[in-house]
Amino acid sequence: MRADARVPLGRTGLSVTRLGLGLASIGGLFTPVSEERARATVDRAWECGLRFFDTAPVYGYGRSESRTGRALRTRPRAEYVLCTKVGRLIEPGGPDTQPVWADPPPGLGPRRDHSYGAVLRSVTESLDRLGLDRVDVLHVHDPDEDYPTALTGAYPALAELRERGAVRAVSLGVNHADVAARFLRDAPAPGPDCVLLAGRYGLLDQSGLTELLPLCLERGVSVIAAGVFQGGLLTRTDSDDPRVRALREVCARYGVSPLAAALQFPLAHPAVDTALVGARTPGEVTAAVGHLENSVPTALWAALKSEGLLPSDAPTPAPDA
Repeated sequence: MRADARVPLGRTGLSVTRLGLGLASIGGLFTPVSEERARATVDRAWECGLRFFDTAPVYGYGRSESRTGRALRTRPRAEYVLCTKVGRLIEPGGPDTQPVWADPPPGLGPRRDHSYGAVLRSVTESLDRLGLDRVDVLHVHDPDEDYPTALTGAYPALAELRERGAVRAVSLGVNHADVAARFLRDAPAPGPDCVLLAGRYGLLDQSGLTELLPLCLERGVSVIAAGVFQGGLLTRTDSDDPRVRALREVCARYGVSPLAAALQFPLAHPAVDTALVGARTPGEVTAAVGHLENSVPTALWAALKSEGLLPSDAPTPAPDA
C-alpha cells in the first residue's frame, strides 16, 4: 500500500493521499517541539509524497496552525488538502486549558464555543494564523461537548461556507463513534461530508464498525482514521493489558510490527479513505510511511480473527495491498 497514493475523499471532489500527517505533535503535544523541528517534520512528509494535513486551533493554542502555515504556504496550493477545526476559540485567558500541551504560548487558552458566530470567527482566525486564503476541510471539533449548539450553530455555519464555495467539505472531528452516527442522522441534508474518527476503528477498538462505518458507506461520507497507534500502547512491551499483549504476540509470530498492522488495518474498510498519523520528528514520518508500505502476510489477519482479537466481519487488507 503506497503512502502517497491518491484516492477520492468521499463525495467532496477532493483527493488525498492514503497517509496524512496529523499536526497536533508539532504544536507541542506532551513534549515541546522547536520551530526548526516542526518545519523539518512537515518538509519530510512532503518529501515522502504526503499531501493531506490536519491541524486545529487548540493544538498548542494556535501554534500548530501557525507552524503548519509557515511550512505549507510556499507549496503549490492545489497539490495538498488542508483541514482545521472549529469549536474552540484561542484567546487571552481562555479558560479551557488542557495539560497535554507543553510550553504553550503564554497568556492564551482555548474557550469552547460551537455557536454560529464563534465558528465564523474561528475560521477567520485560523486563516490568519495559517497565512492562507482557504482550508479545504473544516471539522466540527468534539461536538459531544455541546451537542445541541454544534448541531444548530456550528453545522449551519460550515454548511453555508460550503455552499458559497469557501470550503470544500464539512466534517466532524470525534472521539466517539456513536456521537458521529447520531450527528449524521440529525444534521439537515446533505449533512457532513466526512468524519475524522479518532481511536475508534483500529486494532484495539473497533466500535466504529457496528453502526458508524456502515452508515458512512451508505451515505458516501468519507471516514478519516486517526489515533490508529492508540497513543503508543501497541509499542509498550511492559503493558499489562491482556489484549495488547495478545496483539503483540500474534504480530511477533508473523514478524510484523504492531504499528504496521495498526496502520494498515483501518484502511481496508471501504468507508475509510485515509489515515492520519502524528509525528514530531522527520524520522517518525519516515517510519510511518514504512509501516504503511511494509508487507503484512494475510495469515496475520486470519490469526487475529481466529484468536478473537478482530471481529470476524472486519475487512482486512487484500494480499496485494
